[in-house]
Amino acid sequence: MSYTVEQRGAPNSLDYRLFFKNAEGKYISPFHDIPMYADESQNIFHMVVEVPRWTNAKMEIATKDLLNPIKQDVKKGKLRFVANVFPHKGYIWNYGAIPQTWEDPGHKDGDTGCCGDNDPIDVCEIGSKVCSRGEVITVKVLGILAMIDEGETDWKVIAINVEDPEANDLNNISDVQRLKPGYLEATVDWFRKYKVPDGKPENKFAFNDEFKDKDFALEVIKSTHNFWKNLISQKTDAGGLSCKNTCISAGDSPCCCTQDEAKATVEVSDLLFICFCNKSTPEISTLGLIPPGILFHNLMFHSIFRHVLVERKSVCPQQ
Repeated sequence: MSYTVEQRGAPNSLDYRLFFKNAEGKYISPFHDIPMYADESQNIFHMVVEVPRWTNAKMEIATKDLLNPIKQDVKKGKLRFVANVFPHKGYIWNYGAIPQTWEDPGHKDGDTGCCGDNDPIDVCEIGSKVCSRGEVITVKVLGILAMIDEGETDWKVIAINVEDPEANDLNNISDVQRLKPGYLEATVDWFRKYKVPDGKPENKFAFNDEFKDKDFALEVIKSTHNFWKNLISQKTDAGGLSCKNTCISAGDSPCCCTQDEAKATVEVSDLLFICFCNKSTPEISTLGLIPPGILFHNLMFHSIFRHVLVERKSVCPQQ
């Protein structure tokens, strides 16, 4: 299965979004609609690349937004960028997440003693290729690091793209230690210090800062997949997360998102970009800027526009 992305809004702006489509051209959620496994028999997983190696913009799957596009994280109304903490430049791996996983904030992990961070499980892909934002790749899991971030469990899976020239030689975390000396130590150093320039304390780690092996990592991933299953089947309270999907839930499920609703969501992003580029007319009256081909009398579209507009204005009230 192949996937493509559609950009809405300008990079380095509050309205930047990457929406996902499957091979059939249907809008999908990268959180819910992309299968966790690419090949379950071989323990090969899909990974959604949020941040390419060497870049600094803190991009993430928007777990609370309809269709869960990739967007840039915002803190106190400002776009987030990770600092270059010497000797590192930006993210030192291709960074992203495994779809159909969720670190449950209501579950206290027996090993870390902390609850989950309410996100899909993170992946550091250590291959030689610099991936593209929004790229969906297939990876082989090698190990895992248990980071404790402000009292929350935040697992970091170490993996390699199955198409990487080194993939055949890397099968467990011990292979990384042997063939890529210093890389795992640099990874711990990066995660320990990357928030320090923002005035935050250093992050901590379970297991005396040590990585756990492939088998341990696979069990952690499977547990987060089970948490996701409970989330998408409404056995667990979603809180503010958007569980809407276009491929997984039955048509009568409140989690089912129709293609009309999906298309309207993407069109809203186009309109918001138009409206917020014209700061002199930030109110709903800017609907006069809408291209004539858009049928704005559709009540569902109208509702989505108002909801997202209020959300964006609350983040950037000066507009």
